[in-house]
Amino acid sequence: MVSRRELLTAGAITLVALGQRSILAQPDKLVIVFPTRADAKDLKQKAEALAQILSKDLGILVEAVISDETAAVEALRANRADVAFLSSRAALKADQLAGAKLYLAEVRPKYSGGYTYRSIMVVRQDSPLVPQKSTLATLAQLKGKKFAFTSRTSTSGYIFPVGALVKEGLVESPDRLEGFFSNVFYGDGYSSALQSVLRGQSDACAVSEYTLGAPYITAEEAKQLRILYAVSGVPAHGIAIDDDLPTPLRERLISALLKLNEGSSNQLFQSLYNATKLVKIDHGKHLQPAQEALLRAKLDP
Repeated sequence: MVSRRELLTAGAITLVALGQRSILAQPDKLVIVFPTRADAKDLKQKAEALAQILSKDLGILVEAVISDETAAVEALRANRADVAFLSSRAALKADQLAGAKLYLAEVRPKYSGGYTYRSIMVVRQDSPLVPQKSTLATLAQLKGKKFAFTSRTSTSGYIFPVGALVKEGLVESPDRLEGFFSNVFYGDGYSSALQSVLRGQSDACAVSEYTLGAPYITAEEAKQLRILYAVSGVPAHGIAIDDDLPTPLRERLISALLKLNEGSSNQLFQSLYNATKLVKIDHGKHLQPAQEALLRAKLDP
């Protein structure tokens, strides 16, 4: 007669053979995905150096993989990756498809909330558009104006501002933006959206609060701009961990990642994505503002 223990062991072996993980089997390798970002320089070299530090701390091989966020989420879903640095929208998708959760968030000194920041609408200093007594009155001034979004996927440069327009009843949905603005421009990052306003090609743009300066624009260019409207609470990027990872190993990994806040490792961590440290967060609470903005904007994660 086959014992329950023998059945459990056989099941664990089968799961491992299928490329899945069991709480009874610890992986001999961790794969961390580092998505490319506009402000990330020499990412592959830095990511591999960080992986070596984590390997030494955890006592298992840690492999660094460079890709875009879409591929990172797919890798988590297909169990080809265990961990990924993700933006809030990608993190929501990773939770939906792979059960991966954000356990840590990036902190930056230019974030007004530490690990949350503001989505801002920016105009030139000489613009006739000025903040009004209400959000509706302020945003209503944009009707018939030329507007620049950071990109169609940006959290602060698209999702939150579109969510604000829908919330105030000025725009019915994202596909009706052209009926509100006289012209809509989609950039390929913060710099292109800001330059569109600086050059007079757009009357206003939507970006993150920390982009009003280097490396996105010069200090002199920043003096030519001002904030028309801001939405607080945009979740910072964070680190998502696949739910297939055994809990003891996940806790050790989180501890190892938090050690990057200290000593010589912190300099390497800061050079990765320009964040200064990591903090523990609650996945649902951290991402709730992004989830609500997506719902208002009638967009999928």
